[in-house]
Amino acid sequence: MIEWHNLPSLTALRAFAATAELRNFSQAARALNVTHAAVAQQVRGLEEALGRPLVQREGRGVSLTTDGEQLAAALAEGFGAMQRGLEALRVGEADRPVRITLTAAFATQWLMPRLKDFWQKHPDIGLSLHPDSKVVDLHRERMDVGIRYGNGNWPGVETEYLTSARLVIAGAPSLIGNRDPTIADMAGMDWILSRNWPEQDAYLRQLGLDPAKLSSTDISTEELALAAARQGLGLVVESVALIETDVAEGRLRIVHESREKLPAYFIVSLPGPKRAAARAFLKWLRSLA
Repeated sequence: MIEWHNLPSLTALRAFAATAELRNFSQAARALNVTHAAVAQQVRGLEEALGRPLVQREGRGVSLTTDGEQLAAALAEGFGAMQRGLEALRVGEADRPVRITLTAAFATQWLMPRLKDFWQKHPDIGLSLHPDSKVVDLHRERMDVGIRYGNGNWPGVETEYLTSARLVIAGAPSLIGNRDPTIADMAGMDWILSRNWPEQDAYLRQLGLDPAKLSSTDISTEELALAAARQGLGLVVESVALIETDVAEGRLRIVHESREKLPAYFIVSLPGPKRAAARAFLKWLRSLA
């Protein structure tokens, strides 16, 4: 077990190791991006802390005492191991796919149809999608990016608006044909409703529709609800972003739209520096907003 309290400062050890390698205070200072005086002072402080001389001046350079040679060899081995470990970590991080947490429905309906464009622009960047209906801790789960539904005011993360999550009511042409059903018409129609979705229920109530009194089939996931709606089994409430393709290709038709701006879908990331691959993916996402 390392006795940390007995170790000299890392700054002093770095200054001495650089001086021992280059045999010159000025060259060591340039390597460490500090002044000549700072390196000399750190080495003198290390000598005082250890109670023995480590270097001696020789013309414009320095030489090492016997104790200095012994310490220099140990530090070269230690700092070398640290450098190799850090380089291996950086290489591993550089090669690691960009990890993205999002819901399965958003991944399937919104992101996947657009990913061909990203891979055409960045064929060397791997992506790892992690669909989950729960909000995950980005740091603990080592996620680079999250796409979240809500108001965008989550603590401890950076958020950027991505796309509207405005709620709409839609149905298959086989169910509604070309007519535009009124609210009274919709009250008597079949519905496909998701369980435990407060925003869905609040939207329906604002229209004067009581979710509990509608003729509905409860479905636990958005993907299954959309699949049922495409088959004409009932009207569905969904975020407009998730049915763009269905509407464009004629599988569903929107019969009512909410005017609320929030909630929406937001890009979420941790504060601080980001890997190059994650920066490229975030830049591409922002271009879609």
